[in-house]
Amino acid sequence: MELIKKLEQRMAANNPIAVGIIGCGQMGSGLAHTLNNIKGMQVRAIADIKPELAIATLLDMNVSKHDIVETNNISIANDALKKGKYIVTSDALLMTDLEKIEANVEVTGHIDTGAKVALTSIEKHKPIIMLNVETDVTIGYLLNRKARANNSLYTVASGDEPGVCKMMWEQALLMGFEVACIGKGKNNVIDFDATPESCHEEALSKDMNPKILASFKDGTKTMVEMAAVSNATGLLPDVPGMHGPKVELDELIHVFKPKEDGGIFNLRGTVDFSTGKIAPGIFLIAYTADKRIRKDMKFITHAEGPYYLLFRPYHLCDLETPQSIAEAVLLNEVTVTTENMNAEVCTIAKRNIKAGERVKGIGSADIFGKIYNYKEARQLNAIPLGIAENGTALVDIPKGTLITGHNFSPDQSTLIYKLRQEQNALLHQSVKTQAL
Repeated sequence: MELIKKLEQRMAANNPIAVGIIGCGQMGSGLAHTLNNIKGMQVRAIADIKPELAIATLLDMNVSKHDIVETNNISIANDALKKGKYIVTSDALLMTDLEKIEANVEVTGHIDTGAKVALTSIEKHKPIIMLNVETDVTIGYLLNRKARANNSLYTVASGDEPGVCKMMWEQALLMGFEVACIGKGKNNVIDFDATPESCHEEALSKDMNPKILASFKDGTKTMVEMAAVSNATGLLPDVPGMHGPKVELDELIHVFKPKEDGGIFNLRGTVDFSTGKIAPGIFLIAYTADKRIRKDMKFITHAEGPYYLLFRPYHLCDLETPQSIAEAVLLNEVTVTTENMNAEVCTIAKRNIKAGERVKGIGSADIFGKIYNYKEARQLNAIPLGIAENGTALVDIPKGTLITGHNFSPDQSTLIYKLRQEQNALLHQSVKTQAL
């Protein structure tokens, strides 16, 4: 791909890739610092509802205070960028209109904001790289198709599990293997009762938002990440919520394979996770019946087969995102997109919810996410996690219950809800077309 060479050429021409970042929390500020250390790329604009966070990040990167322009005015912003200044704004959608910005990275983690930014970017032909997988698993199928139809670029970023898993999946297929399973290491057993309050002290010690930490602990983030992998590759969750056994590295190939060969899966071709000591690693279980490939693998790796472990002991989140930016801008290539809805992250009651109560969103004390096979989720009329926030319980919903259209009404005023309905119609039409 020669990305470094191309970036060096951009640097030599005094024309580094101008990048915008939307969301300046832990991940967004980390990405800004990473880009600041890459020749041929440069953060030139940051949007956050708390502009002071963006300003502090730029100052920490040794940008002069006199070179930072805080504005929500598009004319002022574009003029400032032409003069070599840096833009800070509280208006996320302003970023899609900035003429000098070649690509934006969405890092808010807020589903409706992610939808607005992605949709507007697609309409305005501004490449958008998503570190907001929650939005993608909700309406990524629709956004991917809108982008292709509009000659735009929409992609989930490298570094997060979906990007790394997709890379390993492609590598395995390009070596002639069948992929039996792709999984991730989770660094704790799921705590379905995790709340921002119970995570407060730990979150502060890690400089994290308590809601975000709660969404990691209650398993929602893992469900979201592996749903994105499923939707990109066609691999499926074997059971609702996946199995998630505690398995260490040397036992993965014995456990993460079909039951017919001594493993735990009913299906061939799955996504799952382990709570063994492999986090933050990513693993893939490959299979081949080809005797020559098995002979070569034994010679090269000493493994007997027919199942083989491919293991990457890390995923580096925002540190790896610049690769997706470079590929998008320089090569017009995507990293991960939802090719089909194979998995759905459904909504589960985290507590007893009374009729008439409105629920809060991801990471709250009200709900958490669980991955399901998409077809099963639709048969159950399950409410996608991405449209559950601010919805209302129609009847009392006991703790641990799947939230469905029979017991719950989503907030229909949001953009994410409307786009999800558009996606449902598109999928329905696709099924009808295939049946002809």
